[in-house]
Amino acid sequence: MSKIHITELVLRDGHQSLIATRMRTEDMLPICPQLDAVGFWSLEAWGGATFDACVRFLKEDPWQRLRKLRKALPNSQINMLLRGQNLLGYRHYSDDVVHAFVKQAANAGVDVFRIFDAMNDTRNIREAIKAVKNVKKHAIGTLSYTTSPVHDIAYFVSMAKELQQMGADSIGIKDMAGILAPHIAGDLVKAIKSEVDLPIHVHSHATSGFANISLMKAVENGASVIDTCNSSFGDGASHPSTESMVAAFKGTEYDTGIDLVKLQEITAYFKEVRQKYWQYESAFTGVDTRVLVNQVPGGMISNLSNQLKEQGALDKMDAVLAEIPRVREDLGFPPLVTPTSQIVGTQAVLNVMTGARYKSITNEVKNYFLGQYGKAPTAVNEEVKQLAVGDGEVITCRPADLLEPEMAKLQAEAERIAQNDEDVLTYAMFPDIGQTFLQERNAGLLKPEVLMTKEAVNTSAARYAPNEFKVTLHGETFHIKLTGSGHAGEEQRPFYVSVDGIAEEVIVETLSEIEVSGGGKASGKKKVASVTSSGRPRPNHAGCVTTAMPGTIVAVKVNVGDKVKAGDGVLVIEAMKMENEIQASKTGTVVAIHVAKGDNVTPDESLLEIQPD
Repeated sequence: MSKIHITELVLRDGHQSLIATRMRTEDMLPICPQLDAVGFWSLEAWGGATFDACVRFLKEDPWQRLRKLRKALPNSQINMLLRGQNLLGYRHYSDDVVHAFVKQAANAGVDVFRIFDAMNDTRNIREAIKAVKNVKKHAIGTLSYTTSPVHDIAYFVSMAKELQQMGADSIGIKDMAGILAPHIAGDLVKAIKSEVDLPIHVHSHATSGFANISLMKAVENGASVIDTCNSSFGDGASHPSTESMVAAFKGTEYDTGIDLVKLQEITAYFKEVRQKYWQYESAFTGVDTRVLVNQVPGGMISNLSNQLKEQGALDKMDAVLAEIPRVREDLGFPPLVTPTSQIVGTQAVLNVMTGARYKSITNEVKNYFLGQYGKAPTAVNEEVKQLAVGDGEVITCRPADLLEPEMAKLQAEAERIAQNDEDVLTYAMFPDIGQTFLQERNAGLLKPEVLMTKEAVNTSAARYAPNEFKVTLHGETFHIKLTGSGHAGEEQRPFYVSVDGIAEEVIVETLSEIEVSGGGKASGKKKVASVTSSGRPRPNHAGCVTTAMPGTIVAVKVNVGDKVKAGDGVLVIEAMKMENEIQASKTGTVVAIHVAKGDNVTPDESLLEIQPD
């Protein structure tokens, strides 16, 4: 048995899992010489959610990030995560776009492509493998590991054999949620090795607490490469720490040959860097055995908690985690990995936030039921499907077979904002935010999210108040922590708190408040404003159309004067990276529209008004 090789994940999946993919390129480059000198099999540094985060939040060109890392890591293979026919977006792309994207990524610096499909539909992986082979790079044909009534060892062995036939250079086992039990890891690797003559890579998140043992069992049964993450961004929802696994194999037949002291120098650097991103840390990124039921992937959990936090709904996290496996079963047990994790997760959030399951159904769930992401692993819930798409025709072919070549069309659409083919592909991945990004870049107006320092927060009394404190009342002291609240401006506003560890809901009715402009106090009962801070009216009658989640308006589907029926789609909103159609609340006539495409909206606003018949 040759030594075990390691793919280091600190530049991609580590920070995606623990700080919502927010690490900036400027914090990666200084440590690259040390990373380059370690001798990793590869460094995962691109793909997954990093492309989205660069454009959406960090206002960095993701292609420039790749080129800078390529220059800074001359001796290392750079690895990327590629979602098969989805590439790095949330829809299927035509084959010519897949080939163009892979070629451009290879030219910019990617050596290894870890290719998977969220449905484990190998038809959606085939073209990406072909594209990688065309540019003479390494293709890891990857299994998205999950458990369900149909996902057993024989299922995955059969899939691995298909991937070998498609030309994969190695087989990857992608355990995105950390649910691959140690004995199953050993049995699965052994079974694949008996049928497939390719190296096996194992990637397992540490969320459930047993990934270290699973990697060990995988190695003992024939795995060649394991994915780990530097301990500064390791463990919990991330991956087993690189230092720990290197030390565990030292002196054995599997010795990695990696210098532990060199790793610890890297650890010290990233521990310091991580402190800059404290505002993206969440309470849901440690060991959590609930993942064995909800199967939420490590790369999603920090983003999900951050999105709920931004909505003032972090108190709903437990309810969402409980709803996710129910939605997954309704959809025929797809593995939870991008984009299916977002499809299932966003629908679960909607089910919880609206207070009624499937009262509002995202466009992506509808497309899923129509077969536009591929074949569901097993039968779907027919009642939910009927609610979503009625008698809509379900496609049975490879979804991309229905797509015409689209690179020429994309180049034409992006002609005024794109400076090269990389820009066209950025636009292709995310038409709306990509267009905004390119326009702002061309105008020199890119502004990344502000990284707040803890000192600034602690001294900014005008904007911040304590969210955890002790209250002494009649000689008894209570430990109180604020976990969430209702919407500002409500006359009776709920606050969700824990009192000595016990969850409570407190209703606060404002009787007086400080006048912000004049500094004095207004006496008497607070009058709730008829408009929000955006200038839109608050809902005040049954014909007002609202959103269950904050988001961005993608499309306005009606005009003033249009006749609509209750349930008709009138708006499309993007929330949590998914598009959700908002329906008419009543049958009647549209009398007012308060939003336009690109507007940011919140649940306490009336977006559109209908005069009921």
